[in-house]
Amino acid sequence: MQQRSSNTMIKIQNASDVEDSFFAPRDFADSSGLVRAVLDDIKVRGDDALRECSKKFDGICTSSFLICESELVRAAEKLQRENQRVYDALVYSRDLALRFALKQKESFTDFEVELERGLFTGQKIIPISRAGVYVPAGRFPLVSTVVMTVTPALAAGVREIVLCTPPRAHPCNVHGGASDKPYADETILAAACICGVKQVYAVGGAQAIAAMAFGTQTISACDVIVGPGNKFVAAAKKEVYGTVGIDMIAGPTEVFIIADSSANPVWIAADLLAQAEHDVVAQPVLATPDKLLAQNVASEIEKQLALLPTRKTAEASIETCGRIIITESLEQAAELANRKAPEHLELAMEEGSAREKIVSLVSNYGSLFVGHYAAEVFGDYAAGLNHTLPTSGSARFTGGLSVRCFLKTVTTLRAEKGAEGLKKSAEASAHLGDAEGLAAHANAARLRLQ
Repeated sequence: MQQRSSNTMIKIQNASDVEDSFFAPRDFADSSGLVRAVLDDIKVRGDDALRECSKKFDGICTSSFLICESELVRAAEKLQRENQRVYDALVYSRDLALRFALKQKESFTDFEVELERGLFTGQKIIPISRAGVYVPAGRFPLVSTVVMTVTPALAAGVREIVLCTPPRAHPCNVHGGASDKPYADETILAAACICGVKQVYAVGGAQAIAAMAFGTQTISACDVIVGPGNKFVAAAKKEVYGTVGIDMIAGPTEVFIIADSSANPVWIAADLLAQAEHDVVAQPVLATPDKLLAQNVASEIEKQLALLPTRKTAEASIETCGRIIITESLEQAAELANRKAPEHLELAMEEGSAREKIVSLVSNYGSLFVGHYAAEVFGDYAAGLNHTLPTSGSARFTGGLSVRCFLKTVTTLRAEKGAEGLKKSAEASAHLGDAEGLAAHANAARLRLQ
């Protein structure tokens, strides 16, 4: 039976009691007519509709949206001057992410192969021309998302990168002046400059997705749109898919930790809370066969919560979405993880054959963090990995944001006159055209035999 002691905030249950709904996709996207109305309005009226949306949803009135490049430079210089450690951390994060993305690109290669004598097939890897990235700036402006969305596009060789982020009042207004110049979160602007972005638009929400998908008088349409956002952003990306490419439909963050008796309950609790503080519907989960560890983690969560500035959000997440699952074995924990297909999967286990076995068993996850020292938060910020990952079970069929999202794999065919491969392909094509009743197809093939 499910166990929840009176002094335990997080739910503790046996694996046999885990309900099927735990493994079902968690859909928090807003599919209301509001998002569709915004998309349709911007598609028709462009910048005028963007201005109205900015005033209605963000309380900001500006005559334009493109933030001057000099503002980006000033923001970066200010960050370096006032907070060198954060500036250096962003540079370090950018460098690692770029190196990792460039290594990823090496796995995508052009080739041509002679399948039959005189019949050559191949592929070419071509970067998209224009990428749009979205960077949220709600309760927590996601500065690291600038790094994660921009660096793989740079590594892919994308010629033009556009960044949209919610507007903020220009500093002139804050200090008593009058300015309708576009502006955004200052640290996001600094990060954009550090990553080499030239075009930053102060546009947020579903309207930003619409602008990058359809284009307006001042924002050109993009080929691909990437980046996380709230339920309105997620719904907008879902609606515009097909007009543009997208990375994925991202929902609330989640972590699934498989731990053995060697795990440190203090570290496990910290990792669970690191996810919980994102959102009241973030889902932190621990699976372990060690009942004592489970109780110690539950107690440690409450200790750390008492000192956490983001306690209100984290506590709601722990109480409503968090759980500790007592499994019969580590292998059963791996089975549960594969069914859940979590965004982040941690293996809090000592190095050895037991850990290697679990590594070989798990297959559905956005990113895998192996061992006690591979904290998930490193992947969020500065380990080279991309933190834009599949959620709500979509890790069953896709991976996270990578250089692949900005590359097209196209195919080529070349045939030599009179070659045996050409004759065989033409004959087979003609027969198949006949079989399908497509006479013009068959004719086009047989003409090559004359």
